[in-house]
Amino acid sequence: MVSLNNPEASALVSTYRSLVPVGARRRIVRRVPRPLRNAAMRTLASADSLRTAVVTRALGGSTSSARHSPDAFQRIVRHGGKHVRATVVGGATEWAARARNLHILVAVLEEAEINYFCVRGTSRAVPCVAVPADQREDAEEILQIAFGRNPGYVSDGSGEQRDGASAKTWRRMRSTQVLRVAWNVCDPTGRLVFGQDSGCDLEFWAREGHELVAPRPNSVMTHAPVRTERRRMEQKLFSPVPSLYHTGHARSLPEFGVPLPDDHLFPIDVVYTWVDDSDPVWKASKDAAQRVLTGEPGDGGLHEQAANDARYTSRDELRYSLRSIHQYAPWVHNIYLVTAGQVPSWLNAEYPGLRVVDHREIFADPAALPTFNSHAIESQLHRIQGLSEHFLYLNDDVFFGRPVRPGQFFHPNGLTKFFMSKALIPAGQVSHQDLPVNAAGKNSRGLIAQQFGTFIAQKMKHTPHALRREVLQEIEYTYPHEHFRTQHSKFRSPQDVPIASSLHHYHAYHTARATVGDLRYVYIDIGDIKAQQRLNRLVARRDFDTFCINDTVVPADRDAQERMVRAFLEAYFPVPSPYELPVDRETRYRRPPAEFEGSGR
Repeated sequence: MVSLNNPEASALVSTYRSLVPVGARRRIVRRVPRPLRNAAMRTLASADSLRTAVVTRALGGSTSSARHSPDAFQRIVRHGGKHVRATVVGGATEWAARARNLHILVAVLEEAEINYFCVRGTSRAVPCVAVPADQREDAEEILQIAFGRNPGYVSDGSGEQRDGASAKTWRRMRSTQVLRVAWNVCDPTGRLVFGQDSGCDLEFWAREGHELVAPRPNSVMTHAPVRTERRRMEQKLFSPVPSLYHTGHARSLPEFGVPLPDDHLFPIDVVYTWVDDSDPVWKASKDAAQRVLTGEPGDGGLHEQAANDARYTSRDELRYSLRSIHQYAPWVHNIYLVTAGQVPSWLNAEYPGLRVVDHREIFADPAALPTFNSHAIESQLHRIQGLSEHFLYLNDDVFFGRPVRPGQFFHPNGLTKFFMSKALIPAGQVSHQDLPVNAAGKNSRGLIAQQFGTFIAQKMKHTPHALRREVLQEIEYTYPHEHFRTQHSKFRSPQDVPIASSLHHYHAYHTARATVGDLRYVYIDIGDIKAQQRLNRLVARRDFDTFCINDTVVPADRDAQERMVRAFLEAYFPVPSPYELPVDRETRYRRPPAEFEGSGR
C-alpha cells in the first residue's frame, strides 16, 4: 500500500533506485538540493497512488472509505509490487497467516479424500504438504474450485503469484513439482500484507515402484513406502503457533512427527527491563539519588551521559516491541517485564505467560536499591523466579522486524549466539572522561584478558541478547568483586561491567558455550538528520530481522521526535498484541501495590 507520507513505499521510487546506478544516484544527490529531491520523490509516490486507484477499480475493488472498513472481507492491496486480493483479518500476524494457509490446504485435501501428508525438514521456513503425483490432477481440480470460492494464488518459485482459480494457471505450472499456495491476508489497516512468503508449499511425490520419492531434499526422508501409515498430528508441529493457540490436526508420516536434531526442545523466554520516566514517585527517587553524587566526574560525580533524561525516556516502545514478538516470534515461551515497581498503563498484566517483576524480587542485596543503572539491573536477571535457562534479553527499543526462528539465537544443543558490531572498544585504560558505554567495554575486556588471556575489541550490536542463566550465575561467582560493584552502582559509572550485553557473550564463547551469530540488523539514531528517511525505508521494505531505534541526547524538539517515532511504530506494528488492554480499559497511569514502591532504574 502506498502512502504519500512515505515515498519509500512507492514502487516507482523503488524502480528508480533499481534502474539508476548507485554512482549516478550519488552524483544526483550531490548536485540536487534535498528539498527538490524530496519533492520529486513525493511526486513519484503521488503518481503511484493514482496508479493504485486505477488498478484497484479494474480488479473490482473500491477506493472509497468503505473499502478500508475493518468489516471488509476482501481488499485489493499491493504486495511485492503487484496488486492482489487479500482477506481482511483482524489481528493478522505472520505466524497466523502461515498456520491459516496450512489449515485451509489440509482441509481442502481432506474434504476431497486426497492422500496427503505433511512434511518437515525442508530448507524453507513455510509449512509443506506432500501429495502423491498420481493424485495431482484431482488435487489441482479441487484446489481450483477452492480458489474460486476463496480467492488465492499459486506460484512456482519465480516470485510471481497467479490466480489459483484459473485453469490456465494450473496448466502453466503442470511441470513444476513444488508449488506455493497462499490465501493472502491483510490486517484492517492494509499496512500488513501476508502473501506467498507466508504461504504453504505443495510437493508432488513421484511414484517409483513401491515408493514415493520427494521432488526435493529434506532432512528426514525423501523415499517413503506407498502404503506407509499416516498418523494424526497437531498442525502446530508443521507451522509454529503460540502455545495458547491450537490449529487442529493433520496427517503425516511417523518419521515426520518425532523430534529432530535441529529442533529446539527447550523453552526460550524473553526478559525486558523498563522504566516510566513520567512516574513522579520514580522521578523524585532518582533526583534524590542524583543529588548525592555531586562534584566533577573525576571526584566521583556522574558523566553527563550516565543519567541524562534520554536514557530513561519512554515513548511506548515496549508496547510495539511486544507486538513484534507476537507478530514474528510465536515460539517465545514466557515474557518477564522487570520494572522499578511500575506497570505500563496499557499492559494486560494478567495475560498468561506474562509477568511483571519488581527489582526487589531479584536484587541479592536490597541495599543496592533504588537503582537507576541498567547495568546493575542486568546483573540480577538470572535471579528471576521461574525464568527458563535460555532466554532473550531485550531493551524496549529493540524490535523483531520480520519472522525470526529460535535457531537465529540459540543452537539446538543450547549454545547461545551473539552478534558483534563493527564498532570497537577504545584502546587504553578506563578514564572518568570515557563515555559510560566505552568504560564498561574496557572493563569487560580487562576481565576476559585476566581470565582467558585474550584481547577483545568489538562491541555488540543492539539486538536481542541470547543468554543462559547458568552462565550469568557463573559470572557472579567468577568475578565477585566486579559483579558486586556493578550491582551497587546506582547510576552508570566507570567501574560498571556490561554483564548481559558483553561479558556473558565473551565468557560463554571462551568456555565453549557460545558462537558468533549473524542477523540482518540495523540501528537508527532518531536524533540523526536522516532518521525520518531511514524509518520510511524500514517500514517500506521490512527486510531486517531486528532493529533498534534509540538516541542518547535529549532532542531540541522532543515532541516532534516523539511524533515521528510513534507514527513509525504504529505503521510498522499496527496490530495490537494480547499483551495490551483494550483501549477503553487503559488508564493514564498505574502503579502496583505500595509494597513495591521505592526501587528504580
